[in-house]
Amino acid sequence: MSAGDEGNGLILDETGTQRLVGYVLDIGQPDRRARCRLVVGPEHTNRHGVLHGGIAAMLLDSASGATASLTVDSTGRQPFLTVSLNVDFLAAGLFGEVTATGRATGGGRSLQFIASELVHADGTLIATASGVFKRVRPASERAGGR
Repeated sequence: MSAGDEGNGLILDETGTQRLVGYVLDIGQPDRRARCRLVVGPEHTNRHGVLHGGIAAMLLDSASGATASLTVDSTGRQPFLTVSLNVDFLAAGLFGEVTATGRATGGGRSLQFIASELVHADGTLIATASGVFKRVRPASERAGGR
């Protein structure tokens, strides 16, 4: 599959980070909740042999930002920037597939409030997050065109 395979909503290798880490972003679900999936391997672990917290936070951030985009653009291509992201780590992330899923909880035209959770394929809730995401307005909407 290619980057940004719009037929099924999967984005496989659009960014350098995505290629480096190896996660898949799914923006094609009818519920408009983005999902970020990763098969955790040794390259994703900390020195204790479990999923590194920074990678867990990145997955939550990616799913949340894409969910924010889906609130205003059904293609999930409207850029949003992370204003804040608070993560609570609840359990160790073990080897196998993990999925971060975002859910819009409020917001308006420029800010979106998103909750997300990271769950292992065995059902273990690894981490939760809440974040605020700011819409990047197109130049045509900015004062003076800038």
